[in-house]
Amino acid sequence: MTGTTTAAARSRAAVGGANRWVVLVVLCVSLLLVALDATVLHVAVPSVTEDLHPSGVQLLWIVDAYPLVCAALLILFGTLGDRIGRRRVLLLGYGFFGAASAVAAFADSPMVLIGARALLGVGGAMIMPATLSVLRAVFPDRRERAVAIGVWTAVAAVGAAVGPVLGGFLVEHFWWGSVFLINLPLLAVILPLGRLVLPESKGSSDGPWDVLGALMAAAGVLGLVFGVKRLGAGEHPLGPATLVPLCAGAALLVLFVRRQRRRANPLIDMRMFARPTFSVSIGCIVLAMLALVGLELIAVQYLQLVLGLSPLETGLRLLPLTFAAMAAGATGSLTLRRVGPRRMVSGGFVLTAAAVLLLVMMGQHDRPGLLTAAFVLLGFGVQSTLFGAYESMLSEAPAEQAGGAAAIGETSYQLGAGMGIALLGSVMNASYAPAMSSVKGVRKADGTAASQSLGEAYQVANRLGGPAGDSLRSAARHAYVHGLHVTLLVSAGLLLLGALAALRLPRIMECPAPGADTAAGTPGAVAVPAAAIPEQRPRERHVPDLRKAAASRAPAERAEPPGKQPPAPGRRTALVPRGPSR
Repeated sequence: MTGTTTAAARSRAAVGGANRWVVLVVLCVSLLLVALDATVLHVAVPSVTEDLHPSGVQLLWIVDAYPLVCAALLILFGTLGDRIGRRRVLLLGYGFFGAASAVAAFADSPMVLIGARALLGVGGAMIMPATLSVLRAVFPDRRERAVAIGVWTAVAAVGAAVGPVLGGFLVEHFWWGSVFLINLPLLAVILPLGRLVLPESKGSSDGPWDVLGALMAAAGVLGLVFGVKRLGAGEHPLGPATLVPLCAGAALLVLFVRRQRRRANPLIDMRMFARPTFSVSIGCIVLAMLALVGLELIAVQYLQLVLGLSPLETGLRLLPLTFAAMAAGATGSLTLRRVGPRRMVSGGFVLTAAAVLLLVMMGQHDRPGLLTAAFVLLGFGVQSTLFGAYESMLSEAPAEQAGGAAAIGETSYQLGAGMGIALLGSVMNASYAPAMSSVKGVRKADGTAASQSLGEAYQVANRLGGPAGDSLRSAARHAYVHGLHVTLLVSAGLLLLGALAALRLPRIMECPAPGADTAAGTPGAVAVPAAAIPEQRPRERHVPDLRKAAASRAPAERAEPPGKQPPAPGRRTALVPRGPSR
């Protein structure tokens, strides 16, 4: 008969010492690759358009293929890693990512580039949940895990911020394909290093892997994210381009949840969502990303189109946000231990809301000091929120479901980002467009064209020229700033809603005693065969057989006065296993 048990000493030997910090470096470099590729192509789009001449639909898929495929496959590969090994899935992800990067760099047609971007999404979906679930296994102690998650989230912030800057530098000095070639030297280092230092870890492997359920989840998330992105691109909410994928995705996800509840060995244990800490953490991730991504998009347009800053100047203005996010990640472990998840997450939301309200004071004139202060508060607040939410979510999930939990967290991240662009972009358009319909001296057709975006309004104004062009340009700037203020107020309301939701998180950071985290069925457990551990028999004690003892004592008791009985020779005892004390 075989079984599994755990050994704290063996766990420490497997991932102890300085090795786990080397593992953290490998995981952070892995995450940096994925984060860079999410944004590095944005500045290369004009060069890609000039070289490959894609259609409007093809250009859309060149940009969106990577995040769509990645978001759709997170649950599939996260749960697969729990079954076959997270290290194995991570190393396969490296291979996919390297091959796709090489193909994308030398793509000679739009369809080849779309296919390479989709393959990059497959590699990213393998890497992202694996990094978080391996981190969960390598750092069983919650205190150290909090430090590791702080570094992990800081690297994610750096990758997202550095992507456009690095991409712009490479496109300016080389060609657009170089934005993909930067992956190859990093992969050449971390692939062999990962094979050497990354430990293998698995979750529960009972029963067959639910392939149909994994495909249902992938198709459902794909439909939902695609519909949300169409909303963000300005499609009508009730149009077929948004309604069909949204309804199909939602229906498939409902069927997926029902299927998982009925199965004896589900991909994802839906009972995790019954835990308030887990479900609230997921909701906080969605709300934080919803506010952040939409605000970043609008802020970039404001800096370039309203204040007239160059792309480089815009990137420099956003650096305080990145540095503040790095600082929040680096100090997140200490903050979490001192104030607890509830205060950290809710306080992060409140701090972000304060930064957003501070940005309402921005107008058509540049105020660098105010902008810098707001971005510092914004970066620190959002990163504190994401840190506390991720740490609470991952610590609440069972160790055997770490891959699935990480996939759920990353999917929530992607959904929140897409929803932020859709929701806040819709609020912005609803506030901006009406003012363009009745500009004095401008024809209705030109006003309608100008209502699409501020950039479009500038193009129409340049074409008109004269007083009409100046009037349209001035009206568009005023309307955009007004829409920005309305959007900021809506975002602040969502952030305060997140602060209220975070009040359901635990008040303190509960850290088990050393070694307790490696108990069976608890986070950080390392499964080893039961046969490899010496059998431990129950402790035994001697309990007198009272009847035989009484018979042997009877003659002596009659011969000797009370208190003088000699011990009965040959007294027999019965072996009785020690039971629980009563």
